[in-house]
Amino acid sequence: MDKTIAVIGVGKLGGTLCSALVERGVLAPEQLVGTTAHPASAERAAAQLGIRVLTDNKEAVKEADLIVLAVKPQGMGQVLEELGPVIRPEQLVLTLAAAVTTRFVEDALATGVPVLRAMPNLPALIGKGMTVLCAGRRAGPVHVALAREIFAAVGQVAEIDSEDLMDAATGLSGSGPAYGYIIIESLAEGGVKAGLRRSLATTMAAQAILGAAAMVLETGQHPALLKDMVTTPAGTTVNGLMALEEGNIRVALIKAVEAATAKAKELSR
Repeated sequence: MDKTIAVIGVGKLGGTLCSALVERGVLAPEQLVGTTAHPASAERAAAQLGIRVLTDNKEAVKEADLIVLAVKPQGMGQVLEELGPVIRPEQLVLTLAAAVTTRFVEDALATGVPVLRAMPNLPALIGKGMTVLCAGRRAGPVHVALAREIFAAVGQVAEIDSEDLMDAATGLSGSGPAYGYIIIESLAEGGVKAGLRRSLATTMAAQAILGAAAMVLETGQHPALLKDMVTTPAGTTVNGLMALEEGNIRVALIKAVEAATAKAKELSR
């Protein structure tokens, strides 16, 4: 990629994105610049990431083709107030802040600046993330393609057409890893109850979920069909599935996504 990128906020997510882009050969270190709030943290980040890290946001974005706003939602207003006068229409802005709309960012910037909203989830930290993209009013296919190339460095990427659906994406994809962790934890507890060591039970549970997820993604088959492959007549699995159904696991998970989506909508307002 022949672009230069400024990452405003090289914390956990912003720093991970920088590392992945360099490690996967998408960008050379000199094509990246990051920022942090304090000189000490900038020095640490520069040593850890191997890129230039500043404390001056305006200086960082001056020559950048693409600006990634990897700041928390509560800090977005202040950052946009600072950068609004200096970001130019030929630059692309990518915001990672949950519940911050593209219109909010666009209104704080100069007329014509293209904005994309991206929502990676936690497994992006190990390159296994899911990033959902949504284009603002001024962003076109070229901008989306550029964002796809960037976030492919930390996992899978999908685009949605309507920003109204970003709340649902937050409730499912953004919060989804937490649902997975509680399922793994619960399965491991079941293994412990059955006599397995906790560490072994946790590994077995995590690998079972990892393998199941990989089969869905790699085969493209419906989860129900894959479930049927495991469920032999009068076997052990059908007994386990009956117990899950008695506990209303389907309804519980559906309600979890609905509740998280509703909270995302509330925050967006």
